[in-house]
Amino acid sequence: MNTSNITTEDRVYAGVFGCIMVIGLPLNAVSLWILLRRHSLKSPNAVFMINLALSDLLVIISLPMRIYFHATGTQTFGIMTCLINTMFFRNNIRSSASFITFISVDRLLAVVYPLRSRHLRTSSNAWKGAALIWGFLLLVNIPEAIGLLKHLQNHTQHICFESHDYTSVTRSALIYLQILLLVTMLAVNIVCTVMVSWTLHNHLSVSAKVRNKVNVMLIFAINLVIFCTCFLPVPLHVATKSNTKITPLVCLTVLSCCLDPLIYFFSFDSFWKKKEDLGREL
Repeated sequence: MNTSNITTEDRVYAGVFGCIMVIGLPLNAVSLWILLRRHSLKSPNAVFMINLALSDLLVIISLPMRIYFHATGTQTFGIMTCLINTMFFRNNIRSSASFITFISVDRLLAVVYPLRSRHLRTSSNAWKGAALIWGFLLLVNIPEAIGLLKHLQNHTQHICFESHDYTSVTRSALIYLQILLLVTMLAVNIVCTVMVSWTLHNHLSVSAKVRNKVNVMLIFAINLVIFCTCFLPVPLHVATKSNTKITPLVCLTVLSCCLDPLIYFFSFDSFWKKKEDLGREL
């Protein structure tokens, strides 16, 4: 192992990924524990947050390989490890964006249509929605993983974290489909933000029932920041075939694992209290 080949840039990347892992792992693990132990799984909001925390934990456990790669300049792990690591990263963008959008829609229904949405906002429907997301990801993963595996097998000097085959028709279609879905979900989040803000400011009867309006709006603000800062840059970079390095954008994407726990905290006025002490949260 020749550490002289390691650039300052690589050390910075290793440090950034290391910090994200050190901060994101306990935050998401503790959040998941609190959601499971102290908040009723009958809440659709809690169901979506549990799945979001699981999605973040999957990408966090893949970070040690990235840290090792940038810290040592070598890649001793095999093709299958690279494949799994890459798929964890790609799934994080898709699954996290989906669950964050579900959370925004659930908040919209709870605030704007509290009575009419009761039959929709059930834990059963929430689990069905979560299962639909994971099932869709599985269907997308199969052809994508096969294509990536063939690409890695054909390149003996492959660079796991920097270079993948984006030239195939199937892969290009998936990239543009992902961008379309992300932009659509971003639009949904924007609409939800505007509608909830308008309702809280113009309907005093609804506004009076929301215990902490600032927290409600902070959830939507965090969602929009995560979408624009973390989720969109990497797919846009790939679609435009930019010659700039993708690693800084990957750092931004993984940063969502540290920002998502803020959603859990602001979603419940009494996040640390036991579920029997909680009322119906909006």
